[in-house]
Amino acid sequence: MRCSLTTFVTLSLAVASLARPALSPYNVHEKRSAIPAGWSQTRRHESAATLPLRIALKQNNLEFIDEYLYDVSHPKSSNYGKHWSAGEIARKFSPSEESISTVRDWLVENGLASERIRVSSTKGWINVDVTVEEAERLMNTEYNVYTHVSGQEHVACEAYHLPEQISAHVDFVLPSVSFDAKLKRRSGSPSEAAHSLGQPGVGITPKTTGTISQLVTELEQCDEYITPICLRALYGLVYEPVSTDINSFGVVEYTPQAYLQSDLQMFAMNYSTDLIGKEPVMVSIDGGYAQTEYQGFDYNGESDLDLQYGMTLVTGKQNVTLYQTGDMVEGASFNNFLDAIDGSYCTFEGGDDYSEDAEYPDPYGGGYEGPEDCGTVTPAYVISTSYGYNEADLTPFYAERQCAEYAKLGLMGVTILYSSGDDGVAGNGDVCLNPDGTQTVNGTMFNPTFPGVCPYVTSVGATMVKPGASVLDAQPEMACMEVIYSGGGFSNYFAMPSYQKTAVDYYLENYPPNYPATMWNSTGMSRALPDIAANGANYVVAVDGEFELVYGTSCSSPVSGAIFTMINDARLAAGKSPIGFINPTIYSTDFAGAFNDITEGSNPGCGTEGYNATVGWDPVTGLGTLNFPVLLEKWLALP
Repeated sequence: MRCSLTTFVTLSLAVASLARPALSPYNVHEKRSAIPAGWSQTRRHESAATLPLRIALKQNNLEFIDEYLYDVSHPKSSNYGKHWSAGEIARKFSPSEESISTVRDWLVENGLASERIRVSSTKGWINVDVTVEEAERLMNTEYNVYTHVSGQEHVACEAYHLPEQISAHVDFVLPSVSFDAKLKRRSGSPSEAAHSLGQPGVGITPKTTGTISQLVTELEQCDEYITPICLRALYGLVYEPVSTDINSFGVVEYTPQAYLQSDLQMFAMNYSTDLIGKEPVMVSIDGGYAQTEYQGFDYNGESDLDLQYGMTLVTGKQNVTLYQTGDMVEGASFNNFLDAIDGSYCTFEGGDDYSEDAEYPDPYGGGYEGPEDCGTVTPAYVISTSYGYNEADLTPFYAERQCAEYAKLGLMGVTILYSSGDDGVAGNGDVCLNPDGTQTVNGTMFNPTFPGVCPYVTSVGATMVKPGASVLDAQPEMACMEVIYSGGGFSNYFAMPSYQKTAVDYYLENYPPNYPATMWNSTGMSRALPDIAANGANYVVAVDGEFELVYGTSCSSPVSGAIFTMINDARLAAGKSPIGFINPTIYSTDFAGAFNDITEGSNPGCGTEGYNATVGWDPVTGLGTLNFPVLLEKWLALP
């Protein structure tokens, strides 16, 4: 599986590596070309001000990470299912002593006393407090102060340079070009933190068409109302778990999103009686808790949906872990969650970027003041997340660092699922890309979502029951085209992994999109998404004491996670390993016919009809929806 973590330089946002002879032997290491919306350059930073410079060292063996992962994840491999321990992963990827000494010597040679230089305990990064003047001289750059319309300030540079011999040992430097600052809410309503995961209307969020007045329980109504019985019929999910003491399924939520136990019980009494009296196993990360200060669909809809359907489909016998992440003040990012389930990630490639990730203990006061959660949480075998960014929201380095962590979790036997987005070929918020890398509602370039573009996660799109169809029909579903459109397309950062090359090549050769190359990544060499799909329309969900109709790939991910959890149950009962990273397996010829192919519908966006659902894989519904009996049989046949 030759899936490089190198970026596709198709947008001006991408990392530059062209040498500037005038600065020789310095080369551009990272740059950006646009200031994000809402920000403006205010002034040059004071030369005597202190910068906490953090230098992320290149990790050993990262160029082989896809091969290691493929070795334990492909059904033809003799090592299939032989997952690695966290200790084995840490030893394999820690930076070399040569990288540490080379960068440290460079700093000393440039006038920084050795006692100022600190190497992290995991040897993943080098810290040194410098003045702005020292940093600018060290990296041939200029630091400016930028101000957001909210009044928050941010320190960044347009580009920075490193000597060629140093660049080979450094992944990136902070602070630098990273600019998608996580706006901190210091007071007032949560809506002030407009760029934080979990805030209403930010990123991938479920949609509702309002409340329903009557209870629905019949299969004949599944084209209008999706309930658990509809999903069991659609995907053949008839299974009673037997390995519940050793199996695990986790759902990630980001505060202020929170479920209400009263809603879970309301749903249980009507649609899932084995959940009566049950609740998820709450795991608090960085001060996360199921807040009740703010209620309504915008605060409870996501979590209520995820848990009501995720818990129901694995039955009341299987506990479901709720990873409630971030406090009400600082919030949290995916990186904060990953820190908690893998302690080595806290310092991997320089650690988190606090312009984007929450910092704990809260340095500003008023928030969670306990220690940052690093390696304090055991990851479940299957983890579903219904949140997401636009790929272009993040720098390539930031996205690559996080993507590598998903590969490591796959090596540990963890299945990672992410919703693919609800705006078709457009990004979250229905924004599209412009040639300069900015995102606007009138942009014309397709805008894929992250982390779905990461080749080491499984991206889940959305389908719907065709109007007037029965779930008992031979092919009752099409791509979701009510209220939301299934996110899908082609990455501008990540290369196409070999596991999907045959499937995607077939699509591009037989159903080539009729759009100019200026609108999408038409190279045929980039990561394509989604991988699979599940129903994402007309879900009946109890929210704040009423039943509402809910739509989104936010529905699709936890449903898929529950089905994979039941497959893990059967494998564990047979003395086998969990399924782990599933993509090489599901794209393999061994699993042909294991999905319900979706061939109708499209995913409009950016002023177009988007891509079409076709025979075989397509960038709307992936390989199709899950056929549980076939998948179960095929996975039980593997070692």
